[in-house]
Amino acid sequence: MSRVICQQCQRPEKSCICSFAINIDNHLPVIVLQHPNEVKQSKGTVSLLQQSLANVEVIVGEIFDECEVLKQRLRQYEGKIALLYPSEQAIELSFTSANTAINNPIDDIDNQLNEIKCIILLDGTWKKAYRMFMLTPCLHHIIHIVLPQGITSLYEIRKTKKANALSSLEACCHALARLENEPEKYQNLLNNFVKFNQFQQSFNQTND
Repeated sequence: MSRVICQQCQRPEKSCICSFAINIDNHLPVIVLQHPNEVKQSKGTVSLLQQSLANVEVIVGEIFDECEVLKQRLRQYEGKIALLYPSEQAIELSFTSANTAINNPIDDIDNQLNEIKCIILLDGTWKKAYRMFMLTPCLHHIIHIVLPQGITSLYEIRKTKKANALSSLEACCHALARLENEPEKYQNLLNNFVKFNQFQQSFNQTND
């Protein structure tokens, strides 16, 4: 007998995560470039993010340099679109004007951040995200942003050895909160993310 699939989150009904979604009108649109291996990953967080944000677009692939949708967005937001990725030239985000960057003139940092109208995230393991970045040269020439060190991850169900690693949902929420300068706006979704983790853990335990 085939399993009944939730039409919203595309998971079996007994593991549906729709109850954890929060309706948030994010002012800055989000583009998620998702590795194919993440699409049906039960521990993935993009599905919950996609249900919660009003302005989010998910594009699945590994090499995006010839992706027409991405090309359109890069033209649409030319000079005002940023990739959340820890490159050497990435600008560090904060809730104050005291942002710092490597190899960026200090006087230009706030202006660059204030001009951002859309952000891009890479959804995959660190190894896969690095490969996606390297295989997509068009991402090398836009603004890069990075979150400050010391943000504690709430992601309990999927571990990584990389320091200060966050799930895609967490990284997106923290980046939007800083760019929109609304610290509390995404807190309810982060609170529900804790419940998402607990639910996933309990579900896994019942299948051990």
